[in-house]
Amino acid sequence: MERAEQAMVERVINHEMQERFGAGVVQRAVLLQHGDDPAIEPGQLMVRVFVEASDEPGLTAWQSAHQGGIDNIRRELSLRLPAARLLEFTIDSPGDQPGAPRISVPDDGSLAAEQLSGREIVAKAMELLRANYVFPDQAERAATAIGARLEAGEYDHLDEITLTERLTRDLQEITGDRHLGVRLGGGPGPPRERVPEPEEPRDHEARRLAMRQRGRLDNFGIRRVERLDGNVGYLDVRRVAMPANAGPAITAAMELVAGTYALLLDLRHNHGGSPEGVVVWCSYLLDERPTHLNDIFHADTGETRQFWGLPYVPGTRYLERPVYVLTSGHTFSGGEDFAYTLQALGRAQVIGETTGGGAHPTRPFPISAAVHIGIPFARSINPVTGTNWQGTGVVPDVAVPEAEAYDVAYAKALEHVLALDDVPPPVLDEAREALAAVTG
Repeated sequence: MERAEQAMVERVINHEMQERFGAGVVQRAVLLQHGDDPAIEPGQLMVRVFVEASDEPGLTAWQSAHQGGIDNIRRELSLRLPAARLLEFTIDSPGDQPGAPRISVPDDGSLAAEQLSGREIVAKAMELLRANYVFPDQAERAATAIGARLEAGEYDHLDEITLTERLTRDLQEITGDRHLGVRLGGGPGPPRERVPEPEEPRDHEARRLAMRQRGRLDNFGIRRVERLDGNVGYLDVRRVAMPANAGPAITAAMELVAGTYALLLDLRHNHGGSPEGVVVWCSYLLDERPTHLNDIFHADTGETRQFWGLPYVPGTRYLERPVYVLTSGHTFSGGEDFAYTLQALGRAQVIGETTGGGAHPTRPFPISAAVHIGIPFARSINPVTGTNWQGTGVVPDVAVPEAEAYDVAYAKALEHVLALDDVPPPVLDEAREALAAVTG
C-alpha cells in the first residue's frame, strides 16, 4: 500500500475508533504494514489502537469493559479491510515500544466465505467501469484488456493490497487517467447497534457544522499565510475545501495578504478538492465582472455545469498585482483546476513542475465491503482553451524543479516590488536584502 493511501485509510480508522469507543477512551489508532512491524507479513496490515490505560491491569480492565466493541470491530475489519489480519489494543505512550502490554485480536478466518475473491473483484470493477466511465470507448478498451489479463490468471492469488495496486496501475497505464483506480475501502459496513449520544448530528445543518469542525483540524487546507520580507504575500494551500465550510477561512487568509505588493500561491502539495472552492479562491483574484472559469460535463446526464467568478466576495479582492502559482508533479485535480484557470485567464504565472494531469471529477463505486473503484464520471472544459489538463498536466510558464519554485517565484515578486514607485524605504531595504538572499 502506498503511504498516501495508508495515511488516508488510517484517518478513517482513527475516526471510526474514536466514534465507536469515544475520543477520550481511544487516544489514537495507527495502520501498519509490512516493514513497519516484524509481526506483519507481506500483504498484511495491522491496526494498533492506543487506549486510555496506564498499565497491564488497566488494559485488562479496559478489555473487559469493551469486549463487545472489540468483537464488532474485529468483524468489521475482516469484512471491510481483510488485509488487516492483526488488530491490537495497547496503552498510549510508550505503548508502541517493545514490551508494552497488548491485547491481540487476529482474524480467525471465519468470515472468509463472505469476502469476494480476487476474480470477482476484478469482474465487478470492470462492470462498474463500463457503466460509469465518462469515456465509454476507453472503458470498453480498458475492460477488454483487463479481462484478458484476468483470464490469463494475472490477478489470481493476490492479497487485497497487491490486487488493488496492480489493477490500478494497469487501468492507469491503459487509459492514462490517474483518477481511475481500485482502492481499499468499500461500501457501508454491516449494521451495528449503537446508542447515539444526545447531541449526535441528525439533520443536514448539524452534519454540515460537524464537517466544518473537522475541517478546522487542518484549517481547511490553508497551511500557511505569511507576509514575507519585501511585503510579498504567501499562501500555502494544501487542499481546496468546500466554501460552505471554508468560506470564512478563505476570506481571512485573503484579508491577511490584501496589503501586499505581490502574491505567492503555493499549490505544490495540493492534491485536489472542490470546484466550488476553486471558484471562491479565483474570485478573490479577479474583479467583479462576470468571468467564465470552467465547465464540467456530466456524462451520466448529458448536462454541462458552468462555473463563473462571484460578483461579490466578503472581503478584499486581490487585484492589479502579480500572482505567482507554485506547482509540482504532486499538484493534482482541484489544485490543477486552480492553477490552470488562473493561467488560462492570464491572471497568474505558473512556476515549478508540470502537474499530475487529473481533470476528471471522480466518484467512488463500492465493489464489496472491502474495495471500491474510483471512476471519473465527468470532465472539465476550460472556456478559454476549450480543453483541460487531463494527461498533460498544467505546464508551467517557468519550468523549474519543485524545490526551486519558491525561490524563483519569490525573486520575481521582489523584482516587481523594487520596480514600483512610492515603496517605503524600509520595505525597499527588506526587498533588496531578501532578493540578495534568494539569488545568492
